[in-house]
Amino acid sequence: MVTTKKTITKDSVIGDVIRDVPGARAVIEKYFGNGCFTCPGINMESISFGSMMHNLDPDKVVDDINKLEE
Repeated sequence: MVTTKKTITKDSVIGDVIRDVPGARAVIEKYFGNGCFTCPGINMESISFGSMMHNLDPDKVVDDINKLEE
């Protein structure tokens, strides 16, 4: 079975990323804190939106998540 790598972008939904990428939960917690995991917005808000809310560069968050799959 061949597994294809899913590239995460700043438009990716945070909840989908946590579900689909092993280790992404730790990266999200590092940048956004653990409040994301109880927020209902996790299933509709993008990494870009979360980054804006936390005054962070979304590209840094995305880079760290994509490094997990290398």
